[in-house]
Amino acid sequence: MSKIRVRQIALAGLVAMGVASGARGAGDPASCKSVHFSDVGWSCITATTAIASNVLEGLGYTPKASVLSVPITFESLSNGDVDAFLGLWLPTQESMISPYFEKGSIDRVTSNLEGAKYTLAVSKSAHDSGVKSFADLDKFGDNFGKKIYAIEPGNDGNQIIIDMIEKDAYGLGDWEIVESSEAGMLSQVQRAVNRKKWVVFLGWEPHPMNRRFDIAYLSGGDDYFGPNFGGATVYTLAPKGYTERCPNVGQLLKNLKFSLATENEIMGYMLDDGMDPNAAAKKLIKQNPELLEKWLAGVTTFDGKSGSSAVKKHLGM
Repeated sequence: MSKIRVRQIALAGLVAMGVASGARGAGDPASCKSVHFSDVGWSCITATTAIASNVLEGLGYTPKASVLSVPITFESLSNGDVDAFLGLWLPTQESMISPYFEKGSIDRVTSNLEGAKYTLAVSKSAHDSGVKSFADLDKFGDNFGKKIYAIEPGNDGNQIIIDMIEKDAYGLGDWEIVESSEAGMLSQVQRAVNRKKWVVFLGWEPHPMNRRFDIAYLSGGDDYFGPNFGGATVYTLAPKGYTERCPNVGQLLKNLKFSLATENEIMGYMLDDGMDPNAAAKKLIKQNPELLEKWLAGVTTFDGKSGSSAVKKHLGM
């Protein structure tokens, strides 16, 4: 056999190997098959994590989610125990996340929601009676029992409230924070609204609380929660270099973007209709199939096949 013929055969073999590896290279290495999310227990993050998990299952991955506090979430991302978190709210969590960004141990993958808000809210009856800003709270302190209801300990919003109390901001030095959970806090709001009592609490959007209760957000909290009623952008986080190590999952994480309407819709299924998060995520995707095309652009299954076809089959679409 001539040397030219040998080179042609060898070249053909290399081309064939390249085609094969290229097809598989569109997926991810075996170490990326399990994708570990943090879910801090807020309905909005539980909802978006359920959406991401359902899509990943359809792509042949094995997603799992652990309920962790915000501080533990950031530490777990930093040391690689968690692969992704869909709930960094900025600017309210700026002080908590900044050390990790400065150290370079956590990557900000993308913004996944614009136009969110996060600040103190009151029952509409309180607002209509003159409680329109943070500065009005203490004037009506007895009507509120001088209590501000909040969510789980360690959460950044709780810490902001604690800081205000410790610094006697807005005259709140003799007030107290009642830390509970999202569900516990909203139960208290429900009781107060039903009894036409006044209540002040940590509120945010997107969330069905905005249509379930007659509430109003307080102005004047810019120094603590930021402007525009604690206006926030929500970001997706991953450990340093994760999207390079797992490029297919990384592309999905970059593509996953939501809207206030989308998140209000899925949280309504969960909180108003009593659906579990996975069922709610499936219903949302089935009713909004156009979202899949955006989320799966440039994304394949774990083994490099069509992502869109696999996820639609998995969800029965």
